[in-house]
Amino acid sequence: MTDKTSPANETIQGFLDGLASSAPTPGGGGAAAISGAMGAALLSMVCNLTIGKKKYVEVEGDLKEILGKSEALRAELTGMIADDVEAFDAVMAAYGLPKGTDEEKTARAAKIQEVLKVATDVPLACCRACRQVIDLAEAVAEKGNLNVISDAGVAVLSAHAGLRSAALNVYVNAKGLDDRGFAEERLKQLEELLGPAGPLNEKIYEVVKAKVN
Repeated sequence: MTDKTSPANETIQGFLDGLASSAPTPGGGGAAAISGAMGAALLSMVCNLTIGKKKYVEVEGDLKEILGKSEALRAELTGMIADDVEAFDAVMAAYGLPKGTDEEKTARAAKIQEVLKVATDVPLACCRACRQVIDLAEAVAEKGNLNVISDAGVAVLSAHAGLRSAALNVYVNAKGLDDRGFAEERLKQLEELLGPAGPLNEKIYEVVKAKVN
C-alpha cells in the first residue's frame, strides 16, 4: 500500500504539475503506470454498471470475476508510480557515488549495474500488468453494458499506451546493462508482451466501435 507521500495520493493537477516541472520524477514511468491504472479502473466501471442488470444476468458471474482482477490490477499499477520514482532515484544515487579511487570506481560501477537491473524490472512489471488489463478488456468489450461500452474501448487504449510507454523504459535501462544475458532475457519477455498486444488492442477497439456506431 502506498503511503501519504506517494505520488499516487496527489491530486490530478498536482501530479500533472509534477510531470510538467523540471524535476525528473514523476516522469514517463509514472505516466505509464497511471495510464494502465486508468484502463483497469474503466474496466471496473463497466463491470460495476453491468453487474446487477437483468439484461446481463447471464454474464454477471464472468464480470464479477473480471472486476476482482481489474481492481487488483488498478491497485498494483497505482503502486508502480512510487516504484518508478524509487528506481529512478536509486539509479541517480548510484551515478552520484564517488569515483576518485580505483576501489570507488569499481564499487560505483557495480552499484550502477545493480540498480539498472531493478530499473529494468520495474517498467517490465508495469508492462505485464498493462497487458493483463488489455486481456481483460476483450471480455468486457464483448459482454459489458452497451450503455457504457465505449469506456471499454478507452480502457484498452489507455492500457496499451501504458504498455508501450513502459516498454521504452525497459529498452533504455536494458541498454546500459553489462549482463547481456539478463538484458536479453528481459527484452525477450517484453517482446512476448508487446507482440500480440497491438493486434488485440485493434481488435477490441473495432468490437467497441461496431457497438457504438
